[in-house]
Amino acid sequence: DDMDAESEEFGGKRSFFAGDFARYGWTSLMRVGLGGHETLNLYAEAISRMPENPGIPLLFRDIFKNAFLPYRDPETLRAFLKIIDEFTYDHSERLGDAFEYLLSILGSQGDAGQFRTPRHIIDFIVAIIDPKKNETVLDPACGTAGFLIASYKHILKSNIDNQGASTLTPDDKKSLANNFKGYDISPDMVRLSLVNMYLHNFADPHIFEYDTLTSEERWNEYADVILANPPFMSPKGGIRPHNRFSVQSKRSEVLFVDYIAEHLTPSGRAGIIVPEGIIFQTQNAYRQLRKMLIAEYLVAVISLPAGVFKPYSGVKTSILFLDKTLARKSAYIAFFKVKNDGFDLGDQRRPIKENDLPRVHTKVVEYIQQLQAGESIDCSQPLTFVAESNVEYMTHSFQYSFGQIIEKKKILENKEYSLSGERYLEVEPQATKYKRQKIKTLVETVTPPVKIQKRAFGSTGEHPIIDQSEEEIAGWTDDQSTLIFPNKPFVIFGDHTCTVKMIEVPFAQGADGIKILKTIGVLEPKFLYHFLRASPLECGGYRRHFSMLKEKEIPLPPVEVQKEIVAEIEGYQKVISGAQAVIDNYKPHIPTDPDWSMVSIGEICNLINGRAFKPEDWQDSDSGGLPIVRIQNLNCPEKSFNYYTGVVKDKYIIDDGQLLFSWSGSRGTSFGAHIWKGSKAVLNQHIFKIEFQKSKISKMYLFHALNEAVSVVEENLHGGVGLVHITKSNFERIQIPLPSLEMQKEIVAEIEVEEALVDANYKLVEKFEKKIQSTIARIWEENTSS
Repeated sequence: DDMDAESEEFGGKRSFFAGDFARYGWTSLMRVGLGGHETLNLYAEAISRMPENPGIPLLFRDIFKNAFLPYRDPETLRAFLKIIDEFTYDHSERLGDAFEYLLSILGSQGDAGQFRTPRHIIDFIVAIIDPKKNETVLDPACGTAGFLIASYKHILKSNIDNQGASTLTPDDKKSLANNFKGYDISPDMVRLSLVNMYLHNFADPHIFEYDTLTSEERWNEYADVILANPPFMSPKGGIRPHNRFSVQSKRSEVLFVDYIAEHLTPSGRAGIIVPEGIIFQTQNAYRQLRKMLIAEYLVAVISLPAGVFKPYSGVKTSILFLDKTLARKSAYIAFFKVKNDGFDLGDQRRPIKENDLPRVHTKVVEYIQQLQAGESIDCSQPLTFVAESNVEYMTHSFQYSFGQIIEKKKILENKEYSLSGERYLEVEPQATKYKRQKIKTLVETVTPPVKIQKRAFGSTGEHPIIDQSEEEIAGWTDDQSTLIFPNKPFVIFGDHTCTVKMIEVPFAQGADGIKILKTIGVLEPKFLYHFLRASPLECGGYRRHFSMLKEKEIPLPPVEVQKEIVAEIEGYQKVISGAQAVIDNYKPHIPTDPDWSMVSIGEICNLINGRAFKPEDWQDSDSGGLPIVRIQNLNCPEKSFNYYTGVVKDKYIIDDGQLLFSWSGSRGTSFGAHIWKGSKAVLNQHIFKIEFQKSKISKMYLFHALNEAVSVVEENLHGGVGLVHITKSNFERIQIPLPSLEMQKEIVAEIEVEEALVDANYKLVEKFEKKIQSTIARIWEENTSS
């Protein structure tokens, strides 16, 4: 509709929404004065008639066939249309990005174990596989085509010269568009993929509604590169595949991995996200699949943290990298472990500083290059890097082990063919002056009278319910018949999650999955608790770990020494708890006074949205361009920048000290006001540059007022659990108090004093956490051994 309007403005004619179909254009749908029910009826009529519209591409006419209106409430529909109406774009690439953003905020769990793959994980896999311009790329469970579009962008970025111009010829571009193909069993996913591909310059995207596991129509079609995060929930009764698979199974995850491996060209490569069953399940089909992969396809396995797919699922996953050429040449498989992916593992997935992905990417690529060059492989030592934070240090080595290379014959010796790298890690016993004993000789398990199911957890009650979640207390109960009565502190171990807790009061066990440990002999329970907290068991996904815990050795100082260590740690912990309470509860507050006027943000601020940069615009740091400030750079200043060397309007340029507001981001982190602390830069989209009336309001007062208003802003938010945004019009309407400039100065000064005290508490926590680590480290002294 906007292209039609532009055509008319320059003396042309409407072509997309012309004649009888002009009434269905966006401008008509959003015109002032159109009532809610009128909008609903017009929208429904437009959907039903779009397949007949000769002005729109055939692709879109096909997409609209059998489409239906999901909203029957006029206000719900108008709210949805308003979100769409807020999107603006000045380039077709921007429209594609807007559509991907819309997919991200509407993304949710599917019915078949389908979860939206996080963009940074997609980019990580694509960067390692490194698809080339002449290679065919397939996703056999494509969802919204995220892997295909990321591969396309990767190829575009890989084919530019020193001036940033594309080196792809017209013939290259034509063949490139034909090299991408996707399948999905869901017609809705196919529609979304088609639109997404079209908006990323694929005029005729090859996305097919196809059941990869039961249909044979495309069985003889192969690809040079296959990338997928296939669904791994099998329907009741299992899949009923044809008999052409090498591994006979009814499990979807087994069949998908088999399909991908078998449909690579002779020099093909693949990156597949898989659930933990593929890694270690012992049923025959899983073992047969792993044996086949080890022999013919597998090059590397990367273990991801369990929360990557939150808030949709806490499932533990890994990435398999297949390369038929290298697998035939190599006698090794590399195993890598990602402990942090740049985001915390809570439901909101807030950005954090720790991110192993760049290091792991570097090491995987180095390993692949070694194999390609035929160089000898040293598998005698684990792959390590020095940790950036004491929290990450191993107590004794001060190295963080994140990978190892294992000979295939060692993996094949065990008939389970496990792909869990930690299984093959040989750890030298640590030197200590104290006798070591296995934990299984020092504890006994306590059996509860009953396990309370999660649905019966109370929000209030007299007695706590303890389960294996991260929460210290999962719920409450008044049911005396469920209680366990500790006669001394009990240590709680999460069998699946490896969480460690301690309880000294009567409690109930929640559901399944915890081991209640009562120490026996000379082991103090609190010493065991602090030892396990400081030297945790590596969690290998959602599987049972108690057998591993029982084999873990613990140094056993005399009881009096144990008590001294516990008393010292508990003293430090009290300081940490007090400081943490200050950190958790402090929020800058602007007092209110009835004499102060209230003004809307739009009255005193001019909001300038950042520029929509395309991936082709991005340059390296040595390009001489200006850094592009994206949301990730506001979250974490250590994040790397892309750079822009072209001409940009002054309104998009920011300098050190510029007030910004991220109107699309994560709750509690990026969403809100920020002060840019850096050199001259250009601003990316989804961030407002805020210009304000300096005669009425100071920058720092406005900064705090905006962040205090975030609670009000959240009432106007659109978006999912983690990623949220507010429209410009809603943001401009928010009211903030406006005292005199002198009073603003006093308020800011008081807040700065308070924030200095809070910062001191952060340093206090860090310092005393190091003290706890040092206290535990004393039992590992390089001296006499038992």
